[in-house]
Amino acid sequence: MNITGLDIGKVTGSTADAAALFGLPEGARRIVVAMSGGVDSSVVAGLAAATGLETIGITLQLYDYGAATGRKGACCAGDDIRDARAVADRLGIAHYVFDHESAFRDEVVERFADEYMAGRTPIPCIRCNMGPKFTDLLAMARDLGADALATGHYVRRVEGSAGAELHRAADPARDQSYFLYGTTDSQLDFLRFPLGGLPKQDVRRIAEGMGLAVAMKPDSQDICFVPDGDYAKIVRAIRPEAETGGEIVHAQSGEVLGAHRGIIHYTVGQRRGLEIGGQPKPLYVTGIDAEKHRVLVGPKRMLATGAARLVETNRIGPMPEGEPLTAKVRSLAKPVPVVLDGPLGDGAATAIRFQQPEYGVAPGQAAVIYAGERVIGGGWIGETERWSDREADTADAAS
Repeated sequence: MNITGLDIGKVTGSTADAAALFGLPEGARRIVVAMSGGVDSSVVAGLAAATGLETIGITLQLYDYGAATGRKGACCAGDDIRDARAVADRLGIAHYVFDHESAFRDEVVERFADEYMAGRTPIPCIRCNMGPKFTDLLAMARDLGADALATGHYVRRVEGSAGAELHRAADPARDQSYFLYGTTDSQLDFLRFPLGGLPKQDVRRIAEGMGLAVAMKPDSQDICFVPDGDYAKIVRAIRPEAETGGEIVHAQSGEVLGAHRGIIHYTVGQRRGLEIGGQPKPLYVTGIDAEKHRVLVGPKRMLATGAARLVETNRIGPMPEGEPLTAKVRSLAKPVPVVLDGPLGDGAATAIRFQQPEYGVAPGQAAVIYAGERVIGGGWIGETERWSDREADTADAAS
């Protein structure tokens, strides 16, 4: 199928063309595309081919765990690899599959289980981007003599005065910048995100215009290696000791309120499924004591967080001068005003202080820092500091 010169503007109603979406330097010859088998990366492959440059698709086989292998709506396994291959055949581009299962298990899945065992709430998608996707895959692309590695992430790469910047997607509902805060400056120089300025409906229309069978394929749901969203099942399979039970304890009084069947079933901020009825007010998980196998619960005000200590921080580009900062502490949270208390980047530990109490801030999650639309960087949440009791009481009463 020859799609060179595809009129993207006709599909999207804009003046964009395929080449402009990649922003490659003059003289570029080859683009490598990370293909997961979904509609987004398939369209990126089609857009790359439409530039007239040599296009190579690469799929990393990341897992093959029983029922997950044939699961629709995941990525990088089973049916999805076959879909990626079929798209490449349709586009007439080369396609390679690399077995990365062993590295993925060590770097992402094993760490996912260990984080839950330690009472933290992990985000394996960020670890995957930091490792197999943006480190190993990028090295492969360079080895193939590519001028860029393109992915289907919904973020924007913007050329700033100091070099390439990472910005949130134009469509806030699709923005994936939270998951990419660990991107380094050198990686960003080589990466391209051609979908960052497009709404999802346009991407599906482009896929239809290209005649791709994945045009209406459902988006990926949950974590790719977790069948049916049952995180505990995966952790149990890797760490059988994860089912060690213990006490549910009131974080203030120390009173034992009940028993649980394993800390892996609980996360900070959780309210449902505690099975400790008869309490005068709703109780939430306020902490996990992994060493003693205890789940700590308390009123909502105990979740009010005033500051968070960040570890293994990364910075993208220069720090802005005099510009207010915001942070997201969960992928679906809205950015909230923060003050950065210390250096950011090069793995240094630092802290952010919230201007208003932030709820459900969980160790193990990431805090991603923004200056306007630009991603400044971020880090893993190591510890949290409670908002003052008096102001938290006021917030709790208001809720």
